[in-house]
Amino acid sequence: MSRVALVTGGTRGIGAAISLALKDAGYKVAANYAGNSAAADEFSRDTGIPTFRWSVADYEACKAGIAEVEAALGPVDVLVNNAGITRDALFHKMTPDQWREVIDTNLSGLFNMTHPLWPGMRERKFGRVISISSINGQKGQAGQANYSAAKAGDLGFTKALAQEGARAGITVNAIAPGYIATEMVMAVPEKVRESIVAQIPTGRLGQPEEIARCVVFLASDDAGFITGSTITANGGQFFV
Repeated sequence: MSRVALVTGGTRGIGAAISLALKDAGYKVAANYAGNSAAADEFSRDTGIPTFRWSVADYEACKAGIAEVEAALGPVDVLVNNAGITRDALFHKMTPDQWREVIDTNLSGLFNMTHPLWPGMRERKFGRVISISSINGQKGQAGQANYSAAKAGDLGFTKALAQEGARAGITVNAIAPGYIATEMVMAVPEKVRESIVAQIPTGRLGQPEEIARCVVFLASDDAGFITGSTITANGGQFFV
């Protein structure tokens, strides 16, 4: 029987590439999304991957959504915490709502999604938790105190939970992408993109599929001895 993978924010950008790559690798995939139903419907029609709507910032919604996924596909073996938002502002202009919204989704969302799945993974003695952090959680970024704090917190969550899951056959890892050619990045003015690319030693933006391939590896049995780790995929822009 194919293992079940659940990808949050799994219908667009990096998340869509992850969902497709896991499907191609033989997983039964469920893609979560929060708001864009039109994009989710189109994604499902094009790929055959079922989509499920809830906000990862809401713990009870996550519990209910996970129950719906497991009723449809079976117990979730692989969780990819990919959902994320930005509410950028210089710190002296940042509002409490801008701070809270990003922390609730990008950091608390990991707890809200992983916590309901953890007992089942422990019982089955197998699990993969893979969280998508960011280069800006490693080096920080002006105008993103909220986002950088959340993405750095994702890495601390990964390292701590990996120690708890190891003897239960659960690995917990993170991926920290650099600048990837998603719809959001490609919408940035060309001169700004050129200035970003100039800082990347490989001389280009990353592709969503490159992050997806990292996820497929970490989800596999071949990666069973890797836990508490961060794959840094940024074209050499920042070294840890």
